[in-house]
Amino acid sequence: MTSFLSRRRGVVAGVLALLVFGVLPLVSLHVPWVLPGTVDVVNSTGTLEVLALCFMFAGVALGYDLMFGFTGLLSLGPVLYFAAGAYVFDIAVTRWNWPLVPALALTAGVALVLALILGAIALRVDGIAFAMVTLAFAQAFYFLIENNPHNLTGGDTGLALSDLRLPSLLSGAVSNTRNLYWIALAFLIVTFAVVWLVTESVTGHVFVAIRENERRLDVLGIRPFRFKLASFVLSSLTAAAGGVVYVLVIGTAVPSAVASTTVTISILIMVVLGGAGTRWGAVIGAMVYVYLQQYLLKVSAEPSFTTLPAFLRVPLSQPQFLLGAIFVLFVLFVPGGLAGMIGRLGAKRDTNLSRPRWRNLRVVKELKK
Repeated sequence: MTSFLSRRRGVVAGVLALLVFGVLPLVSLHVPWVLPGTVDVVNSTGTLEVLALCFMFAGVALGYDLMFGFTGLLSLGPVLYFAAGAYVFDIAVTRWNWPLVPALALTAGVALVLALILGAIALRVDGIAFAMVTLAFAQAFYFLIENNPHNLTGGDTGLALSDLRLPSLLSGAVSNTRNLYWIALAFLIVTFAVVWLVTESVTGHVFVAIRENERRLDVLGIRPFRFKLASFVLSSLTAAAGGVVYVLVIGTAVPSAVASTTVTISILIMVVLGGAGTRWGAVIGAMVYVYLQQYLLKVSAEPSFTTLPAFLRVPLSQPQFLLGAIFVLFVLFVPGGLAGMIGRLGAKRDTNLSRPRWRNLRVVKELKK
């Protein structure tokens, strides 16, 4: 009963959140000291861009949670597919002048082939060895991008997205921020639907069984390799799609922003912060992480903060330090992340509601007399 109530509340909260986020670009509301954008207006360009990044990273973290939280595979290479999605799409549109649909098809095909080949190689080993192999592939791809092969990637300076062959609704990250915001939100909705369908299916139950005890599946005659590869490929395709959304929202692809190990660590922190293996946890964790990252950058740039004492001014001027401290505190004192904390609070509330009040107990005693 408690689980049913918690799930029903989660569905209601999710639907309400989608309705609120869906109409947010139409609301011109001034909210000081809360919004992460440079202008404290809900539908300003800066605020919508940050929220679009929240949705995009939430979808990528959700796909990574399918592999890490549900299947138990610690990969340090999701950034490879994120960068592949960003750069292949950017190169097809900017360098080769391809229209939107062929560029998306090429990106999906390249990401699928990369995930199948590299996943089949990396999954030959387990544990830390698997993590190291995926990290090695990601680092190799990073250096490939930096070397600017055939003048395609732009090297360290990156590659700005050309909007000449894009539809007018997507041309211009500033002029069409509202449309790009809705695209990022749609990406999150589709990703959540796919992950929900997979995890609720027989395949999803096998993923969890692999995480809990892979040897037991071998005894039962089930080959875990195919299922691990399926989880790896689905997660990689989600990351590649997130890379495409990132390029559309930001308007450029730079190696340090889309292909560095920092991105992988950030995605892992998002999942752990929200709660691995919970679906909603990855979404909440990613949105909180990206929001805090952008908001702390805004706070650190406030001129009035220069007058604060050193013990406040120094930490506030280092947003990454504060994010790291928050992550450590959550790992130590909030097991299960934000989703686990919310679940425990909801279960406690349901338990309290199901208990009779002391007045009701007194009435029962009186009736027994």
